[in-house]
Amino acid sequence: MNYTPINLGKKFALFDEQWQPKVIAEMNDYQFKVVKLKGDFVWHDHKDTDETFIVIEGDLRIDFRDGAVHVRADEMFVVPKGVEHKPYAEDEVKLMLIEPRGVLNTGHAGGERTAQNDVWI
Repeated sequence: MNYTPINLGKKFALFDEQWQPKVIAEMNDYQFKVVKLKGDFVWHDHKDTDETFIVIEGDLRIDFRDGAVHVRADEMFVVPKGVEHKPYAEDEVKLMLIEPRGVLNTGHAGGERTAQNDVWI
């Protein structure tokens, strides 16, 4: 057993690429991922799971077909399963995602923004 806490600042310092989530911990079948975002993402959904966004730094906008939500540092938002959404960050945002192991960041949409799963840092 390792009794060392995970330091989010140190984890964010290990990478520069955006839209490429990195796994930092697991709890049961759920992964905790850190990611840096800037710009526009793709419309997508996750048919079988909710997705939790916890903003560590910055201002994230999550667009929905019928509106949008702004999630700022120290705030979180849960996108319900099956709800189509599109994250957007005018300036770089650092956030944590919580989702089941194996969930693709683009859902079933695919494309060039699809990140490799299970990349640990």
